Amino acid sequence: MIKVNEYFDGKVKSLAANNAQGKATAGVIAPGSYEFGTDTIEIMNIVWGELKAQLPGQAWKTYQRGESFRVEKGERFKVEATDFMAYVCEYL
Repeated sequence: MIKVNEYFDGKVKSLAANNAQGKATAGVIAPGSYEFGTDTIEIMNIVWGELKAQLPGQAWKTYQRGESFRVEKGERFKVEATDFMAYVCEYL
C-alpha cells in the first residue's frame, strides 16, 4: 500500500511504501524552512534541485542532486529550500 504524507500546510508532500528492502518515501519540498524529527535512522537522497540542511551539531550545508545525508534516530534537523526540490528518503 502507498501512504500519502503531507506536512507544513502541504508544502512538503511524500509517498511512502514498504518492500523487502525496508521503508522509503519519495517527496517534494516547496520553498521554505522546515524542521523535522526522526524516529529511525534516515538517509535523505537529493534527486532534483538542492536542499540546504543543518544536521545536529553541524553548520548549514547545501546538498545537490546525487548527494545525500544521514540523520540518526531521535534527532532533529532543519532544512531550507529556495526552489522546489525532490528527494527519496530511506528509513533504517
